[in-house]
Amino acid sequence: MKTPAVLGKVLRALWRPLALLLVCLLALQLYFGLRIVLMNVIAPQSTTFQRSEAWRLLLEKQRIEWSQQWVDDDRIAANLKRAVIASEDAGFAEHSGVEWDAIEKAWEKNVRNEARAERIAAAAPQSKAAKRAPKVIGGSTISQQLAKNLFLSGERTLARKAQELVLTLALETLLSKRRILEIYLNSVEWGEGLFGAQAAARHYFRTDAAKLGVYESARLAVMLPAPKRFEKNPGSGYVQGRAATIVARMPAVELP
Repeated sequence: MKTPAVLGKVLRALWRPLALLLVCLLALQLYFGLRIVLMNVIAPQSTTFQRSEAWRLLLEKQRIEWSQQWVDDDRIAANLKRAVIASEDAGFAEHSGVEWDAIEKAWEKNVRNEARAERIAAAAPQSKAAKRAPKVIGGSTISQQLAKNLFLSGERTLARKAQELVLTLALETLLSKRRILEIYLNSVEWGEGLFGAQAAARHYFRTDAAKLGVYESARLAVMLPAPKRFEKNPGSGYVQGRAATIVARMPAVELP
């Protein structure tokens, strides 16, 4: 007979901390929303990812080698925009920020990769393949990548992914597609301490972002998934072959 009374006390004890947690979460979303609204007129000076990279470089090398220069949308070659969309997010101009089919496919591939890694580890626990972490596929759109880089850490948790989706929808609601792409191209990593289209164009091709040709743009687009790896050999056979594929796709890309 005392059970309902005890349950009521427990619920009353939990109500305040849960309400406080909800208020904090709503306040955090409001803070993010206001920052995104300001991005319509003020370019972000740095992203969470950039700040974490600067800190890592300072700790590891005791110095920060950094190259980044903001350039407005009209000073970024249409070739680069088309190449990046063709490579990273073919449906960028049409989707609402999230491509659920791509997320589902990425999840299925990650599950298969993890299962395969477990089988290899069980069969040959001392082999190099067994010690190698399974490849993780993201399935993220340009808007999702920007949301993550602007505001979030690199950890892979359900809570962080949920926050990424909320921020992505906020970006799509509060900014134009053109502005999202402009911010993305000015903040994305193209090598260690190398951020943005202008810095990448100067570093790899000794030109400006506005003057990038079709093939140069495609080569830069190839590097985006793993810039620190590709910067060691930006003219590799893989980069050139993948760039040719992107060049073939570029004419079909619709720019926002």
